[in-house]
Amino acid sequence: MGKLTVRALRAVLAVVLTGTVFVQALMAWTLVSGSDPEDGSVPLTALRVSTILGMVSVQVALVCVGRLVTMVRRGTVFSHAAFRYVDGVIGAIVAAALVWFAVTVINAPGQRDDPGVTVIMGGVGVAILGVALIVLVLRMLLAQAVARDVEAAQMQAELDEVI
Repeated sequence: MGKLTVRALRAVLAVVLTGTVFVQALMAWTLVSGSDPEDGSVPLTALRVSTILGMVSVQVALVCVGRLVTMVRRGTVFSHAAFRYVDGVIGAIVAAALVWFAVTVINAPGQRDDPGVTVIMGGVGVAILGVALIVLVLRMLLAQAVARDVEAAQMQAELDEVI
């Protein structure tokens, strides 16, 4: 991975992380200050709490991806230490899907006239879980690469002994 790519990715991660912290702070301030303009049509307090929790899952994923980028840059990504961060990304995606399903449930009573919106939101939640499954498949590929790397190192050590 080139230096420009790493810098660009780190810049994007930093901007998104800053944005999520800003959104969390605004949501928390609105909840704590009591200046919630809720008019009763939508349970905004529950949606704000869901937003804060969703942002936490995004932040966990961002930190894990940042650590993986550092490992790629150092050439240590094909090690058992990388699994911790990949598992963190998978967990964060699953948590985001669960938060999305909660938002769908919170929003469903307001959609009695048009239940298609609730169905579409449920479909989005399933799609988010699909992303977690894709990352899980990539984790399995990483596991195979790590196993092959270990096997190659053992074979190289045996070859060095013979020579």
